[in-house]
Amino acid sequence: MAAAILIGEHPRTLDARFRLSLPAEFTPALAAGDGALVLAKERPGCLSLWPAAVWRPRHEAALDVLRSKLDAGLLARRTPFVQELGRLLSTRHREVRLAGRDRLVLPDGFREFLGVAPGGDLLVVGAAVCVELWQPAAWGAFIAEAMPGFSARLDELAG
Repeated sequence: MAAAILIGEHPRTLDARFRLSLPAEFTPALAAGDGALVLAKERPGCLSLWPAAVWRPRHEAALDVLRSKLDAGLLARRTPFVQELGRLLSTRHREVRLAGRDRLVLPDGFREFLGVAPGGDLLVVGAAVCVELWQPAAWGAFIAEAMPGFSARLDELAG
């Protein structure tokens, strides 16, 4: 079975309870398996939403690398680096589930990072392997910077 490729750009509005209705075409791929999802902070104004079955192994692999380097003493003189990494690992993601009608409730901390107030607009964007939630100005800035290199990226993929 071919992997789902999540693409598309969908305008949405965040309701008064910080709920967001996801596009129906994204939910089967996202909620496959046990239905658990992971919401992650990507960049200011952007959150990503992953199937937990995809996220968990990547996250555990990163923790395993950190553990092995700590156990081997390779990070003994890099305490500030380890602390910063630990802070980011602690606050970067949270497991979530879709509520009725394919709605996602944005948790505290993630709401502020996204920067969209209740009743505000946002964009739900397919990013091939995950779905991203974008504050419109942040999306506009990102796409304006990234679009000129699109053809080169496509050529690299084909090459």
